[in-house]
Amino acid sequence: MFKIVHPLVGCITVALVAGASAAPAADNFALTGIYTQNVPCKGDGSDPSELQVKISPEEIDSHVGVCTFLGTKREGSSIDAHLECQFPTGPLMGEVTFTMRPDNTVQFIDRDKTYSAILYRCPTN
Repeated sequence: MFKIVHPLVGCITVALVAGASAAPAADNFALTGIYTQNVPCKGDGSDPSELQVKISPEEIDSHVGVCTFLGTKREGSSIDAHLECQFPTGPLMGEVTFTMRPDNTVQFIDRDKTYSAILYRCPTN
């Protein structure tokens, strides 16, 4: 069993598809965007880079590394994702859950419930 460790928090974030998929379709990838972790995003260029997380249909990119989506599964407002992350110490595989909340934030938690974070969507220009 693989375990996500605290550095994955920097690589947070997700794909929306019905069922499992290794490469989610961009049209169904509702969480594509730029976020900040645990603090509301100002979106004016003053958000600290170490808190920023960029999510695309293929990967999550943050200051600690890049995580590639290997598969996702959606259940209601939650998305379970299987990830492979590249860190300076080497690759790490793990499972995380993203839950879209009514306040336009996304809750993140690793499979073992050892770390959670709230992602705040940055305004688009």
